[in-house]
Amino acid sequence: MIRSMTAFGNARADLDQGSIALELRSVNSRYLDLYFRLPDELRHVETPLRELLTLSLGRGKVEVRVSFARHAGAELAPLDPAWLERLSEQLRVARQAMPDVAAPRLVELYNWPGQRGNDALDPQAWSAACMQAARQALDQMQEGRVREGARLAGMMRECAEGVARIVAEVETLLPRLLAEHKEKLATKLRESVNAAAPGGFAHIGGPELSERLAQEASLFALRIDVAEELSRLRSHLEELQHLLSDGKGRQTGKGANGSAGKRLDFLFQEMNREANTLGSKAASLEVTRAAMDLKLLIEQLREQAQNIE
Repeated sequence: MIRSMTAFGNARADLDQGSIALELRSVNSRYLDLYFRLPDELRHVETPLRELLTLSLGRGKVEVRVSFARHAGAELAPLDPAWLERLSEQLRVARQAMPDVAAPRLVELYNWPGQRGNDALDPQAWSAACMQAARQALDQMQEGRVREGARLAGMMRECAEGVARIVAEVETLLPRLLAEHKEKLATKLRESVNAAAPGGFAHIGGPELSERLAQEASLFALRIDVAEELSRLRSHLEELQHLLSDGKGRQTGKGANGSAGKRLDFLFQEMNREANTLGSKAASLEVTRAAMDLKLLIEQLREQAQNIE
């Protein structure tokens, strides 16, 4: 299914000793870029978090924020007296050079690396709680990606309907435009021949001359015939509908058949190429306007596809 790359998810996991809060924020990116903001006490969880996100996501710049807090009533490990003596000696030495150095507060002593009551906790329990929060936040973010993807798909379907209407209008105009240009060219060629050499082609019979002029007109008509371009545009629209269909779009993450966003971007490049060819072959104001309108709609489609995973 179609997923957006813009979404948010958060979750909280509680333990007896405290709680963990985790946030996931995702925005556009050509590739999968993961950024972690973890406290030092949980830095060891980065690897399993990275594996979890890599298996679940295809593209996007994802920021992972983790914080934890101990319960106020949690039992604190006693401070090491020997360590306090060493710290006091270091404070005395520092005050000899900087008398205004303040003594650390009690909470700072408990938060000091190596002295925190958290050292008595089971690291595996905190890691398990962090991964539990990560899975919940990831599910929430994926749900948001799906909802936003459905909204983007709806907007793209509206643009696709506009493209289909323009293609149908040009197809309706095409037989009349070809006949008009063929007749105009034949008339102009006759006038040019008569003006350049009046009577100079007396040895060429009228039917033969008309046949040659008709051949030139037919060649010109082939050069301005855009039926092939219109047919390819219709084929591209069918592929677009296939990619946007619920349950039929390419999956993302591990085992994916390809990023839907990248496939759509390539598809719109091809559609834009057909619109350019249509404009270059335009032999009437109607077709020129149609080509311009097509390019505008295709550009809108490409803008929407930039945010699809």
